[in-house]
Amino acid sequence: MKPLAPGTRAAHSVATTDRDSAEAFGNPGVRVVATPALIGFLETAAHRCLESAYEPGEGSVGTHVDVRHLAAAPAGATIEAAAEVTAVEGRRVRFAVAARWGDTLLMQGTHERAVVDLARFLARLPSS
Repeated sequence: MKPLAPGTRAAHSVATTDRDSAEAFGNPGVRVVATPALIGFLETAAHRCLESAYEPGEGSVGTHVDVRHLAAAPAGATIEAAAEVTAVEGRRVRFAVAARWGDTLLMQGTHERAVVDLARFLARLPSS
């Protein structure tokens, strides 16, 4: 992993669809952007912070998520997810994360990722 400075930021914009709704995640009749979808958007923003620090063959995996879901947005809303590096400890990187729909703060918290050698990481998975 190449050096990565705290303060590094990245964003991820998503035009959501019904597949991102709570209804699609098994909550019938609830056509708002689901908590797991928002978390996925935040993970993507954090991954984007790391892309310039990857050596060939590296990637990252999420290791911790601590967020509060503060407001709802309808399926079809455009969500802006943002991440900022707050700490780097070896191959572990912590982020402050937030998701917004316009001026509405939907989700906020922290996220941690570990930079891994992808081939070695995937080789540890059991065969199906």
